[in-house]
Amino acid sequence: MTMDSGAKWERAGKSAGFVGAAIGVVAAGAAAGVALERLTVGRGIRRKARLALDAAGPYGALRGTPGSVAAEDGTELYYEVEDVVEQPVAVPRRGWTGLFKRGGGAEPQPLTVVFCHGYCLNQDAWHFQRAALRGSVRAVYWDQRSHGRSERGRDQLAGEPATIDQLGRDLKAVLDAAAPNGPLVLVGHSMGGMTIMALADQFPDLVTERVAGVAFIGTSAGKLAAMTMGLPAAGARAFRALAPGVLRILGTQVDLVERGRRATADLFAGIVKRYSFASDVDASVGRFAERLIEGTPIDVVAEFYPAFIQHEKADALAVLDGKPALVLAGDKDLLTPSDHSADIAERLPAAELVIVENAGHLVMLEYPELVNAHLAALLARAADAVQAPLPQTVRELGLSQEVRQAAQEA
Repeated sequence: MTMDSGAKWERAGKSAGFVGAAIGVVAAGAAAGVALERLTVGRGIRRKARLALDAAGPYGALRGTPGSVAAEDGTELYYEVEDVVEQPVAVPRRGWTGLFKRGGGAEPQPLTVVFCHGYCLNQDAWHFQRAALRGSVRAVYWDQRSHGRSERGRDQLAGEPATIDQLGRDLKAVLDAAAPNGPLVLVGHSMGGMTIMALADQFPDLVTERVAGVAFIGTSAGKLAAMTMGLPAAGARAFRALAPGVLRILGTQVDLVERGRRATADLFAGIVKRYSFASDVDASVGRFAERLIEGTPIDVVAEFYPAFIQHEKADALAVLDGKPALVLAGDKDLLTPSDHSADIAERLPAAELVIVENAGHLVMLEYPELVNAHLAALLARAADAVQAPLPQTVRELGLSQEVRQAAQEA
């Protein structure tokens, strides 16, 4: 290879990397704008700052008891379980039928809270919620196929498309392995919320019998083909037309694109900030979001993107009607706009709808105290609905209107 051709490939790699980062993160939870202020600081200084934040940041370090289960195609799905340490308190209620008694005995079973992360993230995206609830509730955190510590989807390696329905069946496998008995509260962000809808669509009896509550955070029941990602109308139309084909091409050039994405790390950071947050988050939180998203290879980004355009699960929400529910979104979410959450809440009249001011797509990282308070309130409602025991500390967190209000006004 001559020096000229080598330079050409280097330039092509950088260009492809930027396009891959832009388009991939758009679909994931971070995409198309550049934080210009970063360009005024030397590249070496910025790299040292990223390394320092990686070393000092505690985010994503919480771990539970590991486990894995094979999906229907053999893909190994990784999950972690955290058990209750704090003694829960049951509040008996007249007329309780005894549903979810442990082994048919007198004591009701505690809730198991199952957290489903979004596209291009992993279970560590729930870091703040995990820290707040740790030891107080039984919780399951899992990595969706091809994400985090889960195995690359075997169907996808064989050329089969990724689908939201398949993710719903993956969730069923995780529930069978990690939470086979007792009442469930399902919590989903973005793609994770869609996964829950797919579970409800395919396994309505399971949802009817065992799901005591559900939280949909920054997600959608469908009509994602019309999303604009905050782009002008012409730009949005061009993106929708070009993204699938460009992603397919980039997905066949993994090494080239990943080298380019690393070479354009500063642009990538600006993209993440633009499409993940609407406020000025702590630098270590912003870097944590970058690490989560940059951990997803471009070919995985390419495989999953078409599934969102095909996702239509509004009718499946009927299975959840009447159950305690939380529907929460940021008012400046450019990926799953808050009107999609309002549409979900309209189909779930019993749901609490929360639109967080000045918040983006990764609202659970941007306003963790607020999200934690609303989530704890949901757990209290769900526990009361099935008379499951729940520690007083969780109830107090959920009842703390001051915490919710202060977090939203911060």
